[in-house]
Amino acid sequence: MCDILTINDTVETIGSGTCIQHGKHNDRIYLMKLDQRDMPEVFNMLTELAVKEKYSKIICKVPKNYAPAFYANGYILEAFIPEFYDAEQDVFFLSKYLNSDRFLDIERSQLSKFSSILNKESGKKVADHPDFTVRELTENDISDIIDIYKEVFETYPFPIHDDDYILQTMDENVRYFGAEKNGKLAAIASAEMDIKSGNAEMTDFATYPGFSGNRLATALLKKLEEEMKEDGIQTLYTIARLNSIPMNLTFIHMDYTYSGTLIKNTNISGDIESMNVYYKHI
Repeated sequence: MCDILTINDTVETIGSGTCIQHGKHNDRIYLMKLDQRDMPEVFNMLTELAVKEKYSKIICKVPKNYAPAFYANGYILEAFIPEFYDAEQDVFFLSKYLNSDRFLDIERSQLSKFSSILNKESGKKVADHPDFTVRELTENDISDIIDIYKEVFETYPFPIHDDDYILQTMDENVRYFGAEKNGKLAAIASAEMDIKSGNAEMTDFATYPGFSGNRLATALLKKLEEEMKEDGIQTLYTIARLNSIPMNLTFIHMDYTYSGTLIKNTNISGDIESMNVYYKHI
């Protein structure tokens, strides 16, 4: 979606059709969709923009057959998802650091803690809470959606605090679901679908502070999986905050596979944080 609304960073098309997001908010360029017609010129385009704007990181999400060319241009593999495109072609997350401080300033203690949790918690099951109803949200729920996002996320890589943005995504390729009790929306999550490629990102999980501890993320994730399966989606994935242990546990307990960490990648709640990648085939 290269015509998506933005507030903090810019989403635009470069070259013959390559889609990127970039800006000072995340201090990086994110190549979201590579147009093969832009190979190999894309490397110069990305580097020139990064140098001009003084960005400290470039991250690219590309089919694996392009990975050798990216390695040759100084990129490293941070994560991957197998059978991402049409349940066949893998996707690689490849990054280049233009400032060594960004790569070296990693959350060492959090990574160590996460490693221990990953080894200990894999395979455990956690039931969702029975006292809440999960339903699909519509444009009538947008104000409530934004209220929760404002409570949970001080900053975010996309303008989820903007009603026009939420409405636009609803009209295009995002389905929102919420957990409610007595008519009060308590938690939300969404699925950003790529129907053509057969994958969907499980994203934007947020629970209103007063309802924390009810395992609502698990209930929402189960509903999202059911809906995605009905829609013919074959690969699910998420990019979860390293610093949010409960969110990581939700995906681990639901049998998602951890496949890498994007170091100092995304500005959420006022700070640039590392992100863990998970996937699941359904």
